Amino acid sequence: MQIVHLSDIHYSDAYFVPEIAESMVDGINRLEPNLVVITGDLTENGFSAEYDGVKRFIDRIECKNKILVPGNHDSKNAGYVHFEDLFTDRYFSRNFENVTVVGADSSQPDLDEGHLGRENYGWIKEAFSGENFKVFAMHHHLVPIPLAGRENTVLVDAGDVLELLNRCKVNLVLCGHCHIPWVWNLNNMLVVNAGTFCSSKTRGKTKQCYNLIQADKENPDGDWKVRVSRVFSKGDRELVTETVM
Repeated sequence: MQIVHLSDIHYSDAYFVPEIAESMVDGINRLEPNLVVITGDLTENGFSAEYDGVKRFIDRIECKNKILVPGNHDSKNAGYVHFEDLFTDRYFSRNFENVTVVGADSSQPDLDEGHLGRENYGWIKEAFSGENFKVFAMHHHLVPIPLAGRENTVLVDAGDVLELLNRCKVNLVLCGHCHIPWVWNLNNMLVVNAGTFCSSKTRGKTKQCYNLIQADKENPDGDWKVRVSRVFSKGDRELVTETVM
């Protein structure tokens, strides 16, 4: 199973970099991933024209299984209504072969901080009740990451969400938000943050990139071998971590 995880496209006249975007999409299409997960900030301001442009762009990714959750920029200016029109659900649970993916909108209209809310914990727990490889996708950080500045980038209910996902034995948590690629291994749960995919909004010395997650059954008992690599716009790849869970 190959999962491509990308985030923070920021489609707009100001920040979207077309030549990097073209290179990134071509690279993903050559990989032929089983699943593409996009964890928010598709647009810069949530405007209709930005959504139309980013929808055409995302349609060029040749993967039939694409999962998207909105980010705080997508919910600006009531942009979440355009997200629902173009990409349907902001909260969902889907199964792909032996993988369960649960996505949740952690954004709040016209606010930067993220929040999931207790009203969502029950259905998330139910969605993860099986024995599949379990993936949770949202925009905001679940735990702090380096270079992110003040910790208001983390969910306001991060402690409760972290406990819930740990109890559900989630294998992989995918996030975006601050354009800083990073991976934590917490209680054998990988928390994987993406950098910016193709915008000029890079932080520090980071570069545009996406995550390639390769997950394969290690043995009949159900253990999975998981490799997380970082892929850059020129196609070079960097192995970040490898573990069995």
